[in-house]
Amino acid sequence: MALDKDIVVLLGGVGGAKLASGLAQILPGQRLTFVVNTGDDFWHLGLRICPDLDTVMYTLAGLVNPDLGWGLKGDSAVALETLNSFYGVDTWFRLGDKDLATHLQRSQLLRCGRSLTEATGRLSKSLGLDAALLPMSDEEIPTKIETLELGELGFQEYFVKHRWQPALKSIRHAGSEKSSLTTQVRSALMAADMVLIAPSNPWLSVAPILAVKGMRDLLTSLDVPVVAVTPIIGGAAVKGPTAKIMSELGQEVTAANIANFYTGIINGFVNDSQNEPLGCSELRSIQVNTLMKTEDDKKSLARATLDWVESWGA
Repeated sequence: MALDKDIVVLLGGVGGAKLASGLAQILPGQRLTFVVNTGDDFWHLGLRICPDLDTVMYTLAGLVNPDLGWGLKGDSAVALETLNSFYGVDTWFRLGDKDLATHLQRSQLLRCGRSLTEATGRLSKSLGLDAALLPMSDEEIPTKIETLELGELGFQEYFVKHRWQPALKSIRHAGSEKSSLTTQVRSALMAADMVLIAPSNPWLSVAPILAVKGMRDLLTSLDVPVVAVTPIIGGAAVKGPTAKIMSELGQEVTAANIANFYTGIINGFVNDSQNEPLGCSELRSIQVNTLMKTEDDKKSLARATLDWVESWGA
């Protein structure tokens, strides 16, 4: 197994965090770099909220709410309930009382001139993480969703407030043309022995990372395995709107179409054993169980992926 390899993982929230957890349990943290989607980030109640970064951070720190897959276990929402009952504030976006500490500290660091990369590093180190946790960019690149019923919505309005029910027409990554790769992300990718794309939603979680100016060019220039893991199992998404979005964009809900989404970027694809084979002779693929219900499942998928990629050189 790749104990002596430097691995970079591109990922979003819950699904990506599960694979991140599996990798962190079998590899030295110093060998792992997680580049996380920040298209979901937004300012809310005066605080900078970074849902995917926090989900990955809490998961790796062993603090995540196991029932939800996000937020902190044992959290309450007294502050939000008070905002609503005392002052009539619409509290459609849930912020737990413990969780508020992270948002307060991050926002303070940003207001003191720290970059999001620096702030994330401080937070993750405080929680004992050995692996590097990096935002995809230090610039704000908010994901905007054009819907059939409600026009353009901010990501969290679409995803949380309206529970991703409006029909999606298109997606844009506002400000991506002015964005840039951070030194930390560029250095990690250039030093990587392997790049993995977690089973996160390709359109909502991975596309924002790929939209960062220079990211696609850098990925395609790498002479290392770049492998995506399917988020589609048996014609459905494990969680979230991946399948719904594919249908609304006129695509059949198949792993093959997920692989097609990454055409030109990946040279390997981890398919689920319940799916039809890709039928593409130009792309290496393997079929294994990708459903991660337990900690053993997470470790098993991580180990199977690493062992398979290492076998390429055999």
